Amino acid sequence: EVYVSESGGGSAQAGGSLRISCLSEGAQFAGLEVGFYRPFVGKQCELMSSVDHRNFKYSDPRTRGRFSISRDNAKKTVILEMNNLKPEDTAMYYCAAADAGDRLRTVVDCFTQYSWGQGTQVTVSS
Repeated sequence: EVYVSESGGGSAQAGGSLRISCLSEGAQFAGLEVGFYRPFVGKQCELMSSVDHRNFKYSDPRTRGRFSISRDNAKKTVILEMNNLKPEDTAMYYCAAADAGDRLRTVVDCFTQYSWGQGTQVTVSS
């Protein structure tokens, strides 16, 4: 069983920076793919960024060059650094972890299939 929880986020002005941390507990962290989703349409969430056990990273095109993701296996933590924030980045951000052998999909029904955190709000003002 994998448990993840977020910390960080908050409010910033456009052009500013925020950080979200995702801490994992339970199953072996090193084998997990961990990412950050935000609500998409209906009950779906879209993947903004992820990092897998090989340190292969995915970034949504809208965040490339602005968001970066990193993992620390010793601390069982994944960090999303959000720079040059835009008002359209405003959303709830949810950490999700896929078990070894599974992959995070770019669009998925929120809170299904993976282990999800409770979410943290990011608000960017213009």
